[in-house]
Amino acid sequence: MPTREIAGKTIDFDDENFMSDHTQWNEDVATELAKEEGIEQLNDRHLVVINFMRKEFEEKGTGPSIRRLTKQSGVPTKELYALFPGGPAKKAARIAGITKPQGCV
Repeated sequence: MPTREIAGKTIDFDDENFMSDHTQWNEDVATELAKEEGIEQLNDRHLVVINFMRKEFEEKGTGPSIRRLTKQSGVPTKELYALFPGGPAKKAARIAGITKPQGCV
């Protein structure tokens, strides 16, 4: 299990670069992870998605599918792809500090 220093915290990651322990997450960590994913600055809409994903993970043990994410977060599919280009569910999950959502390739 790889360990990295991010935003002054030592954080554990799995082999696919998802955080292993979602309790190690905070918004400073999210900001740094977003930069690694090519998102220079998180805005309120990013945070809507990230907070929805974290809530779903805490309630269900996995992140939401892309379909559930677009239907229940209030962020339409087109906007989701604009916010998290190149694979919104995986990128948002990484930034949210949760494991890879089921159904993601």
